[in-house]
Amino acid sequence: MTDELSTLHRLTVAEEDGGERLDKILARASGLSRTRLKDLIEAGRVSIDGATIEDASARVKPGQALVLDVPPPAPATPKAQAIDLTIPYEDEHLIVVDKPAGLVVHPAPGNPDGTLVNALLDHCKGQLSGIGGVERPGIVHRIDKETSGLLVVAKTEAAHHGLAALFARHDLDRGYKAVVYGNPASNAGTVDRPIARSRYDRKKMAVVEGGKEAITHWQVDARFGRPPVAALLDCRLETGRTHQIRVHLAALGHGLVGDPLYGRPQKGAPKAALAFPRQALHAWLLGFRHPISGEDLSFESELPNDINDLIESLEEL
Repeated sequence: MTDELSTLHRLTVAEEDGGERLDKILARASGLSRTRLKDLIEAGRVSIDGATIEDASARVKPGQALVLDVPPPAPATPKAQAIDLTIPYEDEHLIVVDKPAGLVVHPAPGNPDGTLVNALLDHCKGQLSGIGGVERPGIVHRIDKETSGLLVVAKTEAAHHGLAALFARHDLDRGYKAVVYGNPASNAGTVDRPIARSRYDRKKMAVVEGGKEAITHWQVDARFGRPPVAALLDCRLETGRTHQIRVHLAALGHGLVGDPLYGRPQKGAPKAALAFPRQALHAWLLGFRHPISGEDLSFESELPNDINDLIESLEEL
């Protein structure tokens, strides 16, 4: 898999390094992180004695010849791609997008293109270039790939700084509709629990003492089943931490339907909920003061068809 511009790292395992993990010895030799090395190993870019190996935890033996093939970096600036977007509002300073589920917001390892940023670069014809960093032009907040709904993107430096200040002050309205497992004990409440990276699974966030402040207000819009086995909640964010609603609802014991990381189906969970293919979370409300004009703006997004179909199925219980 060697590319013309690849960098090759070659080493022979020393006697004292016998029994060491493959990714650990390569990290010392190359200076790359073990996360990056794991990706390269699984992509078939490492060999031992000429044989490709795809297990980062493999133990090496003295005298073995290791070769690490590091491909050239991807272009720093994402490419413009024609991708259909639903745009409730746009002016020369900012743009509000109603994102469908399945669309990643910005390029990242595993999603180098086909993202909202790629679509915006095409739609805005160069106006976004350089704002907020090369891989996240104009992005001041994001919603998860499988979450649908509203987000705002800056088109100018002034708007970018102004929007970033609004988010830093938590000075905007953000509402989410969430379908959850179980029957909440009350009709409304607030989760005020700090969030940080999980100590046990680096892919997850968790309620962690000493983490960043995180506050979610919620109320029940509807309950489904007799007795109730699922509910529709309206959640309002006072803060905006990564996976905040997903983590907080799971901490309440009412994980999101379809959430592969945090949603835990409860006993008696309906089939329609168990079969739902994504987290049932939709950003339906976004309100803020325009950072340039000072105008108060508010936008609402209807529930997408898949969540509407889920709710209709649950209403029949």
